[in-house]
Amino acid sequence: MAKAYKEKKTIGGTKTKVLTVLSTGLFAVLCFLIAFPLLAGLVASFRPGTELIRKGLNVNLDISTMSLNNYVYLFGGNGGAEDSAKYFMWFKNSLFLTVVTVVLTLIICYFIAYGLTMYEYKLKNFLFFLVIATMMVPFEILMLPLYREIIALKLIDSMWGVILPGLCSASTIFFFRQYMTGLPKELLDAGRIDGATEYGICVKIMLPITKPAFASMAILSSMGAWNNMLWPMLVFRSAEKFTLPIGLNTLLTPYGNNYDVLIAGSMFSIVPVLIVFFAFQKYFIDGMTAGAVKG
Repeated sequence: MAKAYKEKKTIGGTKTKVLTVLSTGLFAVLCFLIAFPLLAGLVASFRPGTELIRKGLNVNLDISTMSLNNYVYLFGGNGGAEDSAKYFMWFKNSLFLTVVTVVLTLIICYFIAYGLTMYEYKLKNFLFFLVIATMMVPFEILMLPLYREIIALKLIDSMWGVILPGLCSASTIFFFRQYMTGLPKELLDAGRIDGATEYGICVKIMLPITKPAFASMAILSSMGAWNNMLWPMLVFRSAEKFTLPIGLNTLLTPYGNNYDVLIAGSMFSIVPVLIVFFAFQKYFIDGMTAGAVKG
């Protein structure tokens, strides 16, 4: 009987090792497939446009054709000062738009989710259902009424015309609410007993312990705001207000396509998103896995 148990345990251990090797190999392949376009773009950013047209995107490191000319031109060298000024203007507009959008979105969505989670009142579940229902409506359906509203408010061709419609994000509210359902409501009673106001409980007690949720949503919201192209393209009319995605798109014209500079500018535009991700990586993992295990 002991021998049979040992054999069964050995077989089980062997299956576990095999599954571990297979899953590791599968995820390694998936990581390569996901990283390949990024690596190909990085290599292409050091090549002249003629090489890109002849050979396309690939990861072959031909040192003889690689140089920093695209980045030098992009940042103002070799007579590219005008293009450099445009690029950094687009970069600054995108940075301002992203920072303001993320900060205001997190604050507004946190308070909404707090009210939907920590208090009991009539129509609470119905209001949350309305929030979830908005997630099922494609943005393309909302573009026309939003555009008419922005015109009526005289916010066309302004930063606030781009920022305001996206501040109340249903997905961010949903994430905050799901995170806060795992927090003990006894903290509210403890704060009231200590004489804290409802605002003090919300900001000084509950908000600090939702840092993982804030970090997770900061990364996801910043990626969405940084890469947003469709809505800013509809709102902005002046070239000096273009964001980075719109500005880079202007490099592709019927009269000439600067693919080399476009790819170099696109690769450099990834840097802020990477900085945000690595800065909040620890909290991001905690926030995304919160609630996965219930004790």
